[in-house]
Amino acid sequence: MHNKASAVEAIQMDDNGPIDHNGLKQAGTASDDNDMQRMGKVQELKRNLRPLAALSFASVLQATWEFILISNSQGLENGGLAGMFWSYVWTFVGFGFIIASLSEMASMAPTSGGQYHWVSEFASPRYQKFLSYITGWMSVLAWQAGSASGSFLTGTIIQGLISVRNPEYVAENWQGTLFVFAMILVIYVFNVYAANLMPLLNNLLMILHILSWAVVVIVLWAMAPHQSPETVFITGWTNLGGWPSMGLSVMIGQISAIYGSLSSDATAHMSEEVKDAGRNVPMAIAWGYFSNGIMAVVLLIAYLFAIPSVEDALDDATGFPFIYVFKNATSTAGVNGLTAIILLPVIFSNILFNASTSRQTFAFARDKGLPFASWIAKVDPKRKIPVNAIALSCLISCLLSLINIGSLTAFNAIISLNVAALMYTYIISISCVIYRKIRHPETLPPCRWNMGRWGLAVNIIGLLYCCFALFWSLWPSETSVTLDNFNWSVVIFGGVFIISLVMYLVKGRKEYSGPVVIVKQQQ
Repeated sequence: MHNKASAVEAIQMDDNGPIDHNGLKQAGTASDDNDMQRMGKVQELKRNLRPLAALSFASVLQATWEFILISNSQGLENGGLAGMFWSYVWTFVGFGFIIASLSEMASMAPTSGGQYHWVSEFASPRYQKFLSYITGWMSVLAWQAGSASGSFLTGTIIQGLISVRNPEYVAENWQGTLFVFAMILVIYVFNVYAANLMPLLNNLLMILHILSWAVVVIVLWAMAPHQSPETVFITGWTNLGGWPSMGLSVMIGQISAIYGSLSSDATAHMSEEVKDAGRNVPMAIAWGYFSNGIMAVVLLIAYLFAIPSVEDALDDATGFPFIYVFKNATSTAGVNGLTAIILLPVIFSNILFNASTSRQTFAFARDKGLPFASWIAKVDPKRKIPVNAIALSCLISCLLSLINIGSLTAFNAIISLNVAALMYTYIISISCVIYRKIRHPETLPPCRWNMGRWGLAVNIIGLLYCCFALFWSLWPSETSVTLDNFNWSVVIFGGVFIISLVMYLVKGRKEYSGPVVIVKQQQ
């Protein structure tokens, strides 16, 4: 832990901004320095993300329209065309309240720790240590599972493209795992050896993100066969999961919309690398989410209009309904081209996702929340990035992808944890800030991005939506539940939760104090 004296010794000020203990000029502002000192943290990472780069990071990483397009099988199975559209509409609105709440907390405490740090600061003193520790573990789980899921999707999409060119190709699970390994290698190389280029790359990728969206929308409107508006918005409901009512089916199918809206808080975990983080991080989170959401709505409408048959789309040999739609709109070369311009932003989204994952893991290890904490929290003195945390995140993705060789169902269950575990962290952190606003509003840190008198109401609505989304994320996709279609994420979620409780009893309660203890030392 660092006390106030060590923090001041490590980071001092001159007339132009913070300097580190080596006398090297940092890119942060006086506000960044004040925030870090208040939270008792030493500025070890390089603050090289300016406002535009931070916004680009948020937008490219979240990649809402891309993930809505490539991962919508469950939404089409349970809901169909109309169900997919309307479930995304209410998900976009509901998640908006979560985003506003997270943005406000990110402005109060701009740290790479994110949710577990906010819980530590805002929870009741009686429970802050325990709640913060468990939230930290679940946050690590959520981000590591999400990091694996992105690489898995890109690897299996490549397999799908091979089967488009060669219909006789049989996609084997072990081959998909090798593609995942290749994706992870690309992720590691970019995040370690091209870290200094990432701010510039973020802005270029933002352009690619927008141009790819425009191309796909134009092709779908101009070249694909179209359903009627009545079918897409009113009558096109589908219940292929065998649920007793259409309403229940749609509730279960909304997981596709939720998955596309996740990880909006990613920029919060990059707070210690964003210049003027207390202002620019919440702006990047909010603007990134709402701009992505609007693009996703437009893309989703074009996509749904272009699906001639939901059943045929779900039965496509590639396993991806969007490839079926592309095949109906254009030639094999066109399918490859369209899929390629989607794959590129998704691959870079995975790269940025790993960056955010590694920073969250680094921060929790820095606060003694993980085993081998000193090794995980080590920062490369030359590159100013947590190389060990990046390598660990890549290793975990590789290990998780090995499960795909034996059981695709088990692997899908693990990556679906991204929804449940992340929702849990949102629930706990928003609950704690609600508690603080009601009981001790005068003790909240000042923030430069806030919702004024509407803040508490927004937090409460966001909390209710989190509970709603978490509940439905744990359901299986079909009523005739078997070992092959059971949603094992509920079992794994419970298992990791129990492991975190055991770790707290064995290790955490002795070694983990929580960020609030360090914060109080600065006051």
